Amino acid sequence: MPLLLGPFVRCRFSATLHVLWLVFAGFTCTGSEHTATATLPAAFSDLLPHFLVEPEDEYIVKNKPVTLTCRSTPATQIYFKCNGEWVHQDDHLIERTVDPATALPVMQVTIDITRQQVEKIFGLDEYWCQCVAWSTTGTQKSQKAYIRIAYLRKNFEVEPQGKEVALDQEVLLHCHPPEGVPQAEVEWQRNEDVIDPASDPNFFITADHNLVIKKARLADTGNYTCVAKNIVARRKSTSATVLVYVDGGWSEWSKWSACGADCSMWRSRECTQPSPGTGGKDCQGLDLQSLNCTSEQCPQTVSGAEDVALYVGMVAVALCLTLLLIVVILVYRRKEGGLDADVADSSILTTGFQPMGIKPSKPENSHLLTIQPDLTTTTTSYQGTLRSRHDATGKFSMTNGPLLDPLPNGSHTLHNGKLNADPAEFVSRLSTQSYFKTLPRDVANTSYGTFNFLGGRLTIPSTGISLLIPPEAIPRGKIYEIYLTVQRKEDLRLPLAGCQTLLSPVVSCGPPGVVLSRPVILSMDHCSDACLDNWAVRLKKQNYEGAWEDVLLMGEELVSEPYYCQLEAETCRLFSEQLGTFALVGESLHMGAAKRLRLVLFSDAYCSTLEYNIRVYCMDDTQDVFKEVMQMERQLGGRLIDEPHVLLFKDSYHNLRLSIHDMPQAHWRSKLLAGYQEIPFYHIWNGSQRYLHCTFTLERLSLSTCELTCQLCVWQVEGEGQSFSLNFNIAKDTRAVDSEFLLMDSNATALAGPSAFQIPYLIRQKICSSLDAPCPNGADWRMLAQRLKLERHMSFFASKASPTSVILDLWEAQHFHSGNINQLATVMADIGKQEAMIFLVSDGEC
Repeated sequence: MPLLLGPFVRCRFSATLHVLWLVFAGFTCTGSEHTATATLPAAFSDLLPHFLVEPEDEYIVKNKPVTLTCRSTPATQIYFKCNGEWVHQDDHLIERTVDPATALPVMQVTIDITRQQVEKIFGLDEYWCQCVAWSTTGTQKSQKAYIRIAYLRKNFEVEPQGKEVALDQEVLLHCHPPEGVPQAEVEWQRNEDVIDPASDPNFFITADHNLVIKKARLADTGNYTCVAKNIVARRKSTSATVLVYVDGGWSEWSKWSACGADCSMWRSRECTQPSPGTGGKDCQGLDLQSLNCTSEQCPQTVSGAEDVALYVGMVAVALCLTLLLIVVILVYRRKEGGLDADVADSSILTTGFQPMGIKPSKPENSHLLTIQPDLTTTTTSYQGTLRSRHDATGKFSMTNGPLLDPLPNGSHTLHNGKLNADPAEFVSRLSTQSYFKTLPRDVANTSYGTFNFLGGRLTIPSTGISLLIPPEAIPRGKIYEIYLTVQRKEDLRLPLAGCQTLLSPVVSCGPPGVVLSRPVILSMDHCSDACLDNWAVRLKKQNYEGAWEDVLLMGEELVSEPYYCQLEAETCRLFSEQLGTFALVGESLHMGAAKRLRLVLFSDAYCSTLEYNIRVYCMDDTQDVFKEVMQMERQLGGRLIDEPHVLLFKDSYHNLRLSIHDMPQAHWRSKLLAGYQEIPFYHIWNGSQRYLHCTFTLERLSLSTCELTCQLCVWQVEGEGQSFSLNFNIAKDTRAVDSEFLLMDSNATALAGPSAFQIPYLIRQKICSSLDAPCPNGADWRMLAQRLKLERHMSFFASKASPTSVILDLWEAQHFHSGNINQLATVMADIGKQEAMIFLVSDGEC
């Protein structure tokens, strides 16, 4: 029978307890509804209630309600208050007992909390409840209990990435579990088996859930998975493959063999300590070495006078034949060459090299720029042609034999011989040489040329990558064959750690080890926000062993070092006195650092089914990646459906989201089950993948539907976003992918001599001689640097023998395609140098 205790609480209890409590508390009941007066015996009337059980924090899993319990003694009433409001009396379940040890009355109250109650205030405050107990003396409040809706999102914020590591190297695998309430616990698995650092101390799990393998063992090769779990769900990351490889080591040299009949002895060693394994490098160096014996060790053979005469006769015949062959070759070359040895044209200074078998003709008005060339310093070991800027149809030709023989001082010389015009053969041949091991066999992304002291330029079309070889960079009397290539990032093991990210393509120029008299300028795109306050930007160079080294920290360059960088809005200009493989790596200093992402949309050029795909590429904003994606889509038959957009992607650990909206529901529907797609933050930030993309699969309700209008949004969670407003006909708009945006560079990939430069060679020399000498009023190279807005590099320019020449080199690198030489003439006129008048001639006169 229910008993009312005051205006709020309805009580339920058993018949036995009912009688006991009525006797104990002195209740009187009248009619069918009984009014209870809770009066405690005099012995307990001065006691405050105290709690035996207080409500505790709870999590709502899915739609299952939670129960809160409160127990107090002695108490006349107990009720709950949630988020400042009293819980209705009908929602309380009350039980009364008596403590047999103290004979005190005990009251227990429970209430249920549903998911709907919590969701009503979600986002405004946390949902909490507490109970209040009464006695005749006063009241007591319990602790607050917080009720939260439990969840665990699907996507990991950071997933582990596969690695290839050397034996005994430390391995760090990152993992940031999905957002969840309560916070997810993390465990690691290798090949589906749980990793227990307690049983294997070679493993260590950090406080932020990363896995550390202290020393990689061969047995540590496997698939590693990060597992996150809480009371709601269990999530697994994508597996990361760790491959532990072993580089080969050489055994000790064997003992020298006995001296042979050829007066030589040899020794050997083997690549067995250890043997290379699981993709490790082979041993470097010689495995067989020979040495001439001393005269005492060399076995002597006794020869008679007849043998001596025979040997002398053979040597004499050989000498005669050699001299005769030389004379025949010289006569033949003079007849065929038709070159007057006493006449040389000065056009070599303005039009680059000419074939040795053709007399170059003098250009008209050549008196404006004529000068007698220094014939004593030019090389005569070159035969063949180089393609100039004005002759894009010419072909480069290379020798069939070993092209560049190393000399003792590290320089190289070019052989005479017939020249071959096959670039694939050139790349294949160079890649077999010991100093070209890093050269990839990617002919499409490689350019090359042959250069002397007049310099030149190499360009990889539509990539923003070029190499400027200034005049006098190659020592006089030397001829170098130089290549320039962009490496695929997946081809190289570029180590990145922490907040580091790849900001540029990986570019190689070579051959490494050639002697340069002054720095060349390597230009390549970067994708940072170009704010050095946000970044620590480092230049990395790959050494001969394949390891990457930091050679420069941007903003802290030393003029004494062989490298120096200028970081522009979208381009990096690297001054380098050495050739090699380079890349820019940035480390964010705070969460404001941002990379530029280029967002590009493609679809199928032709669609004959109900399904229609839109592919959204998210790539580093560099031209080489854009070119690669455009070429791939052209092979797939795709088409560009809107102009690319640029998005600043910040180092905030937030993912990139993509969604599609505002489609005409009567004609189209999306087959995407969720409201959006996500690309994890780490997949974009580490830059190990050149481009990422998501596909939206749409379905038209009829084959006759061809008009598509929609809004496609791409944004970083809690960051910047971009939207594409699409409105096109999928049947009629069939533009080729490269019709507007893949602007292939029509200029030659290699230019040699003065044709590679905007400023004529003679004028350049006059400007340098005029501005290099310090001027009291400052009208020298320093003012030139200021007018060209290069004053940040004053100390670097001042460290060079000709500061003006280095400034002009940088101007050439910046303005080759768009440079206006008259603008430079205006700057010279402002400085007050009369030499500026030299510029004011037409292109035809030059």
